[in-house]
Amino acid sequence: MFKQAFQELKNHAPFTAWGALMGIIIMVIFQGLSQNMTYKIFYIFHPLHVLLSALVTSAIYKLHNCPSGKHIKGKCNLWVLFTIGYIGSVGIATISDSIIPYLGEFLLKMPKREWHLGFIEGWWLVNPFAILGIIIAYFWPKTKFPHAGHVLISTSASLFHIMMAKTENLNLFSYFAIFLFLFLAVWLPCCISDFVFPLLFVKDRKM
Repeated sequence: MFKQAFQELKNHAPFTAWGALMGIIIMVIFQGLSQNMTYKIFYIFHPLHVLLSALVTSAIYKLHNCPSGKHIKGKCNLWVLFTIGYIGSVGIATISDSIIPYLGEFLLKMPKREWHLGFIEGWWLVNPFAILGIIIAYFWPKTKFPHAGHVLISTSASLFHIMMAKTENLNLFSYFAIFLFLFLAVWLPCCISDFVFPLLFVKDRKM
């Protein structure tokens, strides 16, 4: 599993770097957006990221435990599926979209840095999206999605979390630091959510 996880990280790196670069370009172009507008945009991309993560994480668990679609007692438990799907999406997407970006905001001493934990602050929106992703995976367990689309959604959520915290034009060093935090916010958490985390609960991990 760890060999496959390393390969997944390696495969995702170019998409993630490109996504982070596009994020910097978007930040430069739309640096005049108000905090209120960036807040609203964050709560478009963050729930979408949670939905996609819930779908993929739940689907991987279901496909490995119920390859025939039959729910065998003790092997393919619906409540286990729900728990894995929820933690793997909400928990890890929160790390990706909120916690790692906030650490970047804190280190760069951005004036309006705040925690925006979607599953608490926007519980009425984020949690239903997670549940929807799990339900979709239960009936339609598909894991093949364009990497570029996943990277774009995740990067956008992290980006607009950071944009909520800034008030002035940034220098070159700040843009470089934000690029690194965008890369880390997407690269490691997304691979863990989509691959490593659900397989921790699978006895037969043959791909």
